[in-house]
Amino acid sequence: MPRARGYGRTVITTSPRKIIALAEALETTPEYLQFGVGELDNAEVTKIVTNKLPLISWVQAGAWSDISEVSPVDAERFLCPVNCSEQSFVLRVQGISMEPKFNDGDLIFVDPEAECIHGSYVVARLDDDNQATFKQLIIEGNQKFLKAANPNWPEQLIPINGNCTLVGKVIFTVKSL
Repeated sequence: MPRARGYGRTVITTSPRKIIALAEALETTPEYLQFGVGELDNAEVTKIVTNKLPLISWVQAGAWSDISEVSPVDAERFLCPVNCSEQSFVLRVQGISMEPKFNDGDLIFVDPEAECIHGSYVVARLDDDNQATFKQLIIEGNQKFLKAANPNWPEQLIPINGNCTLVGKVIFTVKSL
């Protein structure tokens, strides 16, 4: 059942025949609601989201260098609601190392061009492995670590001493249901 929000109240329509009443409540036209044609008088559109990012595998993320590595036809794509670079991509969280903040099945949007700073959630590739991992970046003085969010995870801190490449920073998350 579609829902539209306007002026602090929720209007629900169960069929297109109620679209005229819905358009009147939202002070717009039925054409705008159905097809996006015309103007929406009572709202200001600040940005149209056009970034459709590919969902890639963790192995692909470990070797990530360019968006062209993913076939535009084969990749499932997701709209990214925040600013990001053209090289950005999406991963589906696997496992429990980042629980309870991130759960198995959540989607993380990763930007390889975003600055990774202390406390950032990052996707990294350890040189001994061709697969990427998802952890929190910890910087203490001159030392860097990858930290699991799950307090019961056996390897809480992985030291980074030249054996790791930061693939990108997590810029947005979508929780799985």
